[in-house]
Amino acid sequence: MADTKREIERKYEAAAGDELPDLTGVRGVAAVTDKGVAELDATYYDTPDERLARASLTLRRRTGGGDAGWHLKLPVAEGVRDEIRAPLSDTVPPALFGLVRSRVRDAELVPVVRLRSERDIRRLVDADGALLAEVSLDRVRAERLSGGSGTAEWTEIEVELADDGDPAFLDKVDKKLRKAGLNRSSAASKLARALEETGRGTEPAAAGPGKKPVTAGDHVLAYVRAQRDAIVELDPAVRRDVFDSVHSMRVATRRLRGTLRSYAKVLDRGVTDPIADELKWLAGELGVDRDQEVLTDRLTAAVSALPEPLIAGPVLRRLRTWSTARRGGSRRRLTAVLDGERYLALLDTLDTLVADPPLLKAATGTPSKVIAGAVRKDFRKLAGLVGQALDLPPGHDRDTAMHEARKKAKRARYAAEAAVPSLGQPAGALVKSMKSLQTLLGDHQDSVMARSALRELSAQAYTARENTFTYGVLYGREERRAAEGEAALPATWEAATSEGAAGRPI
Repeated sequence: MADTKREIERKYEAAAGDELPDLTGVRGVAAVTDKGVAELDATYYDTPDERLARASLTLRRRTGGGDAGWHLKLPVAEGVRDEIRAPLSDTVPPALFGLVRSRVRDAELVPVVRLRSERDIRRLVDADGALLAEVSLDRVRAERLSGGSGTAEWTEIEVELADDGDPAFLDKVDKKLRKAGLNRSSAASKLARALEETGRGTEPAAAGPGKKPVTAGDHVLAYVRAQRDAIVELDPAVRRDVFDSVHSMRVATRRLRGTLRSYAKVLDRGVTDPIADELKWLAGELGVDRDQEVLTDRLTAAVSALPEPLIAGPVLRRLRTWSTARRGGSRRRLTAVLDGERYLALLDTLDTLVADPPLLKAATGTPSKVIAGAVRKDFRKLAGLVGQALDLPPGHDRDTAMHEARKKAKRARYAAEAAVPSLGQPAGALVKSMKSLQTLLGDHQDSVMARSALRELSAQAYTARENTFTYGVLYGREERRAAEGEAALPATWEAATSEGAAGRPI
């Protein structure tokens, strides 16, 4: 089993003969306790081409100290990482290997660096004896095991915030350390420093192609690359069931798929259409339970908002039973998808798409012509669908037309997002107006789905000889909500086509 710890820390440069400064004067610190010296021995693993290091991930097997075992560190923000721990074993634990699978793929994980540290530890505690932070003086000896043969030694001071501590406390310690003449370390981690000082350095993944986008193809590929990166980076969070991670990865797949469709004059659809089909498959797998969860949450909230006299029968219990029966997936199923050959092949294909894009002649054109043309084309298609929906009377056909307009609004939004870096404010205005339109159309579609679910729930309740009154009340409220959305559509659309959002300045 693996467990997770949020690690918030700062590192400082120190000279070989330095000792830990006196921190008793730090505001809030009542005592500094000496916890002795620990001998730590850590071996860091990576692929031969150091894919984990490029993504600022560290995977190590460490002995010594109070947390011997396997540790995987995932970046969250500057100075903040999630450390996922697993018990000591001879090989990489499956639970940790899965979290780096989107980076490693089929490559081998090999020992790259060994770090042996002599850690002198102090604990900063408050007046109640509660831990505020742990400060250590680390004398480090690094040995390159693969990809080089160098060694290095250095001394550093590390300040790690206590669990659930206030990050502002680190600023107080920082002030004291700087007064003592210490400076923040330029290396993001011990591993990053070891790689730099014992062999070739590793460029961070965010370095990208290393040039500013100029042509239409440059800008489209920058957006494609960003969505590819998002899918890969979100993979560990999806496996860990981090809040909103499944939705975020699904959005990234949709953004990428929409971009491949919208910019067909830049990227050859003969190559990208099969990729778009696989992205559609992945989005479907990610959405197996997502749509059901959204619908259940909507209905649950609607029931909870009703006055008690309007709730007749076991409505919430039936809703829960109905929702559970309709769930088509599980965490285990989704993890199997992410470990499957089809998904890993898609990641490889996306890497190839970015590295060797199937550019067409228009890719060399100016963004003001090529990208703006694609955005205008998507907007014209959306205008046709919205016009069709407005011309239809309320009912099934209008519902269908509004749903199709919603999907096209998403695509127009994604095309405009890709255009913002090159076209600026006009594209940004279009993104904003498309989000508003998408929200209205999305709420309308949710209402359509909710009414369908309520009809099904009412039929089940009737068969079970339960009171169906409440389902009728909820249906009526959803019907009114949908009517309000339909009534608001003309004004929302007019706002989208004003302010230059129709693409005229683009």
